[in-house]
Amino acid sequence: MTALVTGASSGIGLEYCRQLADMGVNLVMVSNQEAELAECARSICERSGVRVDSICLDLTQADCADRLLEFTDSISLEVDILINNAGIFSFYPLIDTPDRKVDAFIDLHIKAVTSLSRRFSARMRQRGSGYILNMSSLACWAPMPGIAMYSATKAYIRVVTRALHYELKDYGVSVTAACPGGIATSLFGLPDNLMRLAVRLHAVDTVESFVRKALKRMFRRKSQYINGLLNRIAIFAVGCAPSCVRMMIKHRMLDKNICRP
Repeated sequence: MTALVTGASSGIGLEYCRQLADMGVNLVMVSNQEAELAECARSICERSGVRVDSICLDLTQADCADRLLEFTDSISLEVDILINNAGIFSFYPLIDTPDRKVDAFIDLHIKAVTSLSRRFSARMRQRGSGYILNMSSLACWAPMPGIAMYSATKAYIRVVTRALHYELKDYGVSVTAACPGGIATSLFGLPDNLMRLAVRLHAVDTVESFVRKALKRMFRRKSQYINGLLNRIAIFAVGCAPSCVRMMIKHRMLDKNICRP
């Protein structure tokens, strides 16, 4: 099998590549960070012995899906697994968000995920087999101040992925939406000791654990994966949060300029 993974040069995307390679799956690694991508591809190839191809590509470009399809055709590879992992995050008011950042959210989370899913699933449907895993987020249920574009575009990924799951089910193609909550990455900015405590308390998941369980759900052809009981509870808690709680977040976080463009 061959897997194409976007955002493959770091974080969760890189861990997807490592674990798939350990299963004997060949890789097409995609990232816009050329030096990091080349080093990661070399390291995985040497460690696992699988075929690893890589392409440096900006997925906010309108023709990214066509270019990736042309690339895999040029090296005579059929993609059996597509993992749309590439994404961005920001935490500041929507009005203050630069136009280029708003465009990046739309281009990367909506346009790229949609076009890649459509192009590669069409090939999978013809063959009668294939897997797609699209990375949404627990934030898709959390329209909180400061993460408007992130939450909205991740909600789009979840909805379109769930619909595609049912559209392709009869053709032997599985489509899964992964909606991670807290993951032990640098995104949260927690000190190492607090991050370790959060992992022990199961408030956050390690990257390795999340990827292992997400791949398991994908291969079991599940429509959706949310990691951890606390995260499932949090969906309802956030949905029931009164306006005063949301305003408290605004006043204590946004208005104190913790994160800015």
